[in-house]
Amino acid sequence: MKRVMELLVVLGLLTRVCSQRPQPQGPQVPCFFIFGDSLVDNGNNNGILTLARANYRPYGIDFPQGATGRFTNGRTYVDALAQLLGFPNYIPPYARTRGRTLLRGVNYASGAAGILDETGNNLGDHTSMNRQVANFGETVLQMRRFFRGDNNALNSYLSKCIFYSGMGSNDYLNNYFMPTFYTSSSDYTIEAFAALLLQDYTRQLTQLYSLGARKVIVTSVGPIGCIPYQLARFSGNKTTRCNENINKAILLFNSGLRKLVHRFNGGQLPGSKFVLIDSYQSSNDLYMNATNYGFEVIDKGCCGVGRNNGQITCLPLQQPCDDRGKYLFWDAFHPTEFANIALAKATYTSQSYTYPINIQQLANL
Repeated sequence: MKRVMELLVVLGLLTRVCSQRPQPQGPQVPCFFIFGDSLVDNGNNNGILTLARANYRPYGIDFPQGATGRFTNGRTYVDALAQLLGFPNYIPPYARTRGRTLLRGVNYASGAAGILDETGNNLGDHTSMNRQVANFGETVLQMRRFFRGDNNALNSYLSKCIFYSGMGSNDYLNNYFMPTFYTSSSDYTIEAFAALLLQDYTRQLTQLYSLGARKVIVTSVGPIGCIPYQLARFSGNKTTRCNENINKAILLFNSGLRKLVHRFNGGQLPGSKFVLIDSYQSSNDLYMNATNYGFEVIDKGCCGVGRNNGQITCLPLQQPCDDRGKYLFWDAFHPTEFANIALAKATYTSQSYTYPINIQQLANL
């Protein structure tokens, strides 16, 4: 109930948040670096050979610059978070960012990407987490010249920045639970697969730390057994319409991720501070208490094809729903701008869905 009341207060402010940007004195941190998948991709997949692209209408129908490659109707979670952190502009995609612009941060996220390199291959090319970390390493090399080769000064600068990493969803959606394309579900139990992901993710996050990351946000995987894509393929049971076999596997990974954050903060990575966003709980609260938050449609996409608008994702020039603020999901996989902003506000100012501190507190460390 406490979570519900806190998020209701947040959503009471949503109209104002959606219509205008926060006006702090300036960015609370010097830069913001983003790693992830289609939930936060803002155009890195536009120029590669992949089915995981969103640089066409009606994607971006509510975004000022139109269809930029964001997999939603407007702002992503990290777009809204960047505004709350005081950045005057959105963090640009790595695919078209070089020079001094790197100093305020880069978005490396790629639709279909996962912790494992092979994840997402069923959709075509993508930038896996390993490649995203390598791209950040290249960015650090480029940034070094702006500090005249002074590594101490560069490291001091990066230590004040915020890093965001949201990975794992595709390792289940576009790998483990796609047995016609991958053998992972026969090669690993759900426990062993979660352990494999956590092992690789630990190495990747540790590598980010070695490159200068000190303030790091990581997100758990949401209840993807309840997204329209799964509802279109699963008949449900007496207690739920969701595919709880998938959700059960997700919870194993999320539990391990929480323990990983605890270890990192407990001295495994000295001088760092990791914050875990509980995307599973936040999404579940929105899903279970939808009417309290103003959502009227929680089981199908605003735009899509087939059952629950989840069998095929949003097609080029397709007409989406008119009342987008009433939909939790934009398409078969991704939340609407309204839902993204709600989560950004909740995780920025409260600890309902963050551990051990909220993002505003992380920025001020």
